[in-house]
Amino acid sequence: MRRLSAAAAAVFLALSAVPCTAPAAPADKESTRYMSSMDTLITITAWGEGAEKALDAAEAEIIRLNDLLSIGLEDSEISRLNAAGEAVLSADSRALVEESLALYESTEGAFDITVYPLMELWGFTSGDYRVPSDEEIAEVLETVDAGRLTFDSETGTLAMDEGQTVDLGGIAKGYASARIMDIFRENGLTSGLVSLGGNVQCLGSKPDGSPYRLGIRDPFGGDGLALIITAEDCAVITSGGYERFFVDEESGHTYQHIMDPKTGRPAESDLASVSIVTKNGMLGDGLSTSLYIMGLEKSIEYWRAHADEFDFILIGTDGKIYISDGLSGRIASDTKVQVIVR
Repeated sequence: MRRLSAAAAAVFLALSAVPCTAPAAPADKESTRYMSSMDTLITITAWGEGAEKALDAAEAEIIRLNDLLSIGLEDSEISRLNAAGEAVLSADSRALVEESLALYESTEGAFDITVYPLMELWGFTSGDYRVPSDEEIAEVLETVDAGRLTFDSETGTLAMDEGQTVDLGGIAKGYASARIMDIFRENGLTSGLVSLGGNVQCLGSKPDGSPYRLGIRDPFGGDGLALIITAEDCAVITSGGYERFFVDEESGHTYQHIMDPKTGRPAESDLASVSIVTKNGMLGDGLSTSLYIMGLEKSIEYWRAHADEFDFILIGTDGKIYISDGLSGRIASDTKVQVIVR
């Protein structure tokens, strides 16, 4: 795969519509915050007179959600749930669990919020990477199955089988980005953008009315971009095996961090990168992982059954790029793009 030129990459970085040589009008005033939370680096940009107030609220919301949902914090709601085995969830956790279980059903188990013990077993939570034995994998797999969770949507009570662990990290960033869009709107903004690692969500268009131009990383290494997509009022969420991986010293095999709940092993996919374009940040977060596990053929089949909910950009391990027909005319790439129709 060829990368986009440096000039094209610069377009991605230049998100502001206001020339630096001219004074910004109040409606076009740009403010940006940088922070580290939810296990990633976060950039929040807003335009307008209420931008600073909105950014204060957005930053506080990200911290609140991290404190609520992080499995790495002993006193978080999810950590307390895992310790007790049952809990009445808050409104935020309840919404995340409902979406997660719906995705579990629609993806036939590809999205599963009980895979955390597998992540631990392979060392992806600690950085102490190892290839476990078949016996170890089989033992841990006995605890992995979101279908065994008992959830009462009316009371918000979630109960787990013995030995199970819930982790909402696979969908939490999408929820956080959607919440930030709500905060922007509550503060009267019509333009804003948040990036949480591979999760990007934008409000409206840029202040001059033009769409945002977002870069999708080249999954085959380096700092280049595979393509650029124009986006307005949507989330663009990307997952890929290149994000976190280790190479086994004994075999030389590369193991990436996205776990297949059915095998207990890192997914062996013919996809290098999956990007979901949708209005629903939670959905996009969960689907980017799920479609990666499914692979190319099943991902396209799934999309055709749910095409009203999202569009996709799939980059195969062979370098080929596939997009759903809803993205036609919105992609710039030096690599030929194949459009998949419904």
